Amino acid sequence: MPAEQASGDRVLTVPNALSALRLVLVPVFFWLVVEQHDGWAVLLLALSGFTDYLDGKLARAWDQTSRLGTLLDPAADRLYILATLIGLTYRDVIPLWLTLLLVGRDVVLAATLPVLRRHGYGPLPVHYLGKAATFCLLWGFPLLLLGEWDNDVGSVAHALGWAFAIWGTALYWWAGVLYLVQVRTLLRHEPEGVAA
Repeated sequence: MPAEQASGDRVLTVPNALSALRLVLVPVFFWLVVEQHDGWAVLLLALSGFTDYLDGKLARAWDQTSRLGTLLDPAADRLYILATLIGLTYRDVIPLWLTLLLVGRDVVLAATLPVLRRHGYGPLPVHYLGKAATFCLLWGFPLLLLGEWDNDVGSVAHALGWAFAIWGTALYWWAGVLYLVQVRTLLRHEPEGVAA
């Protein structure tokens, strides 16, 4: 088996362990948000963000990129965003329409996966705009949590949190549209005779 393929098939790697740890901590994070332990929730989200950065850095530096890692990493990001959205909507920190807008984008993109699979493709790579959107949202939501504090820090955090959340939502949908264009282009340029 070629070394590159063997590397891509590895499961037990440090980057994958970091991604798995992030996934395991999603329910803990959700509980902290719902129970209004905002300081601990922000701390856990910061830890998650650091391990997200670290797992990508280590995967490249140690040549431990893997198919599993390319699935775990974005899955963890999506689950943290979903847990935050549900928790903040439950607490009336953000409106339901924002949650539906962000979740709706993921539902639309998820609908492309069976089509891609039917044509022999896997999920397309994450676009840099999607990464920028996730970055904004993962900064915006903790700031909105801190914005619940009734002091000057809370006031500043509230304003910054909404700025990041609005910008992140716009980028999130922009990246989604680019993904749909990429899917359409890929399928349109498929050779004749390929099974649909």
